[in-house]
Amino acid sequence: MSVAFTFPGQGSQAVGMGKELAEAFPEAAAVFAEVDDALGQKLSDVMWNGPEETLTLTANAQPALMAVSIAALRVLEKGGLDLKSRVSYVAGHSLGEYSALCAAGTFSLADTARLLRIRGNAMQAAVPVGKGAMAAIIGLEHGDVEAVCAQAAALGACQIANDNGGGQLVISGEKEAVEKAAALATEKGAKRAILLPVSAPFHSSLMAPAADAMRVALAEVKASDPVVPLIANVRAAPVTDAATITGLLVEQVTGQVRWRETVEWFGANGVTTLYEVGSGKVLTGLARRIDKSVTGVAVNTPADIEAALAALRGE
Repeated sequence: MSVAFTFPGQGSQAVGMGKELAEAFPEAAAVFAEVDDALGQKLSDVMWNGPEETLTLTANAQPALMAVSIAALRVLEKGGLDLKSRVSYVAGHSLGEYSALCAAGTFSLADTARLLRIRGNAMQAAVPVGKGAMAAIIGLEHGDVEAVCAQAAALGACQIANDNGGGQLVISGEKEAVEKAAALATEKGAKRAILLPVSAPFHSSLMAPAADAMRVALAEVKASDPVVPLIANVRAAPVTDAATITGLLVEQVTGQVRWRETVEWFGANGVTTLYEVGSGKVLTGLARRIDKSVTGVAVNTPADIEAALAALRGE
């Protein structure tokens, strides 16, 4: 019987996120203030008051989601949670991997905020708007989606970006190739193939300039071994060495987020509960679809935190 903490990725943002925590808990408010200070921007004001289109910008959404996750974690810690002794593993979906590493002590909060701002800007700048695209393919097996990507790659870069489980895969690459792959997927029997309203083709080879930017940025920050193992996105396996982790974070920019395999790994290795720490309930929903033996629990309100603490104490 063991517990893992997971941290959400882009798409889980919402105007107002974290405000209730900041108002109820001084340690949460301190996280938002530190992130604002690290970025030289009142990001918390954008988070709590919008406008939504400003919050949704990649360079804002990434550090903002991390801030909510770490604010919730700090409240759990104030309530008596010791991550090292009570939590077996951490993992995060794409940018959530940085939240997981901040939680596990690999990066400081200020460094994590700055890294995510660099990451967001670099990912946005890597490909001219309109050149790339992403699409969700629902109801096809991984191998079938790989095959349609390979076929469409004659028109340009096209690959699986996220394997989210439950028959949901996201593909990414050059617009013409992604559109072709989506059409081929429909022909192969996909229930749906939907182009996503995203600003860049994340987790594709087109993100190589952003990977280079992160290699430079990560080389300049202090990285410590995490206090609990990270289940890395691109490996879906545990990693405990800081130097290896920073290399995998670079690889992650152009590589596949193997979330289905991550949750399957948890289920196969005795993890019974996945606490999703931060905004929304996306990962909790995915866990339910991937492995019925693993229970997902979203932790983002004061009531959620109280319930999680009681459960973690065995009450």
